[in-house]
Amino acid sequence: MPKYYEEKEEDGRACAGVREDLRQCLLETPCVIQEGKSPRQCLKEGHCKSLQVSFFECKRSMLDARARFRGRKGY
Repeated sequence: MPKYYEEKEEDGRACAGVREDLRQCLLETPCVIQEGKSPRQCLKEGHCKSLQVSFFECKRSMLDARARFRGRKGY
């Protein structure tokens, strides 16, 4: 579920949509807000796992030679 921002400038990097959603998910978790842990620690504990897998698949598809024909995964 991508989040689109009208007032935000476009990020030209690969997998920018998934990256932004993963970042927002981590910053909104109770692990970061209530416990005061860093987003990296919360990611290692297993928060936002589906977005982490999507981001990994998107980055991995950049190295895959078949991605030239199929396009990158993600949004």
